[in-house]
Amino acid sequence: MLKWIALALAVIGVDQYTKALVTSHIPLGSGIVLTPFFTLVDIHNSGAAFSLFASEPGWQRVLFIVVASIASAILLFLLHRARSKPLMATALSLILGGALGNLLDRIRLGEVVDFLYFHWGSLGWPAFNAADSAITVGAALLVWDSLRSKRR
Repeated sequence: MLKWIALALAVIGVDQYTKALVTSHIPLGSGIVLTPFFTLVDIHNSGAAFSLFASEPGWQRVLFIVVASIASAILLFLLHRARSKPLMATALSLILGGALGNLLDRIRLGEVVDFLYFHWGSLGWPAFNAADSAITVGAALLVWDSLRSKRR
């Protein structure tokens, strides 16, 4: 179980470190264009994924903290049960680390720091961060594990 907790802590560490680098080097609301399709930005999101509820007056902060805390407790329980299944445990650890990384932002700042912005011309994907990436990879691994299990 310790190695899975260590993986989640590593995700939190990478997430918080990269966010600290961005906020200390890029002014809020601006960015550094690195390629024609990628810009490092400093955007703070008080909403959920894709800035859902970001324009609300502030009730969402408490809701998101409560939901993320409950989800993290459930993930810990599931991780304990899956500790001998490497693929599932890896997936759950990545999701747990990502959820806790964004939860720390919400507790400390009231919003989540996003900094990876991919775009092409006027089309762009909403900015995201390392925690979001870990959650996405973890979810993909859960799907893959589920499909592998069904074949057996």
